[in-house]
Amino acid sequence: MAASRMMFGPSRSKHRLRLFVVLLVLVLGSWAYGLFSFVDLIPKDQTKIERSTDAIVVLTGGSDRLKEGLTLLTNQKAKKLFVSGVYRGNDVRRLLELQQHNPSELLCCISLGYAATSTKGNATETAGWIVAQKYKSIRLVTANYHMPRSLLEFHHIMPDIEIVPHPVFPEQFKRAQWWFWPGSAALIISEYTKYIVATAQTKLENILQPQKIGSTAP
Repeated sequence: MAASRMMFGPSRSKHRLRLFVVLLVLVLGSWAYGLFSFVDLIPKDQTKIERSTDAIVVLTGGSDRLKEGLTLLTNQKAKKLFVSGVYRGNDVRRLLELQQHNPSELLCCISLGYAATSTKGNATETAGWIVAQKYKSIRLVTANYHMPRSLLEFHHIMPDIEIVPHPVFPEQFKRAQWWFWPGSAALIISEYTKYIVATAQTKLENILQPQKIGSTAP
């Protein structure tokens, strides 16, 4: 009996080790496949959509985003501009001066949201404003690496609102051959992780709370 235990003990240990290695390879392989699939969702180039929308929505986080939003508003691509996630104390006039635009020309057409501190918060804050304005379409301006998660959150909160993505492209972010750029690689991995979490949360919320802002469901 003792000899039998000695014979089967190491064999079982090796079997468990092999099983662990196989599972680890499968998990890492799935994670890597998902990561590269996520990178494919990050816009490479600006999609030219010339038509106007009811509103332009800018998510704060980079000066290029606000600059692009103001340019779109100046070019009459929407009736109003909503900036979500503004730091307390930054009013419209101050933001316009920082971007070197004439406050008197655009002041009446810009609204600021101060409540959002996350992408989900941006979507919720924007949805409240969209409902108040009775708008049906928006042009969403944010960084290209942030666009997949932003669209996920915005479509989840506002399924019946038309959302036109309008990415900006930060110079410091290198999408092409991103694995050679540590900063860009770290940013993509971080966004991918947040995207996975956001996907799980939205699926759970769809089960628990199927009615969303902007939905026409009874």
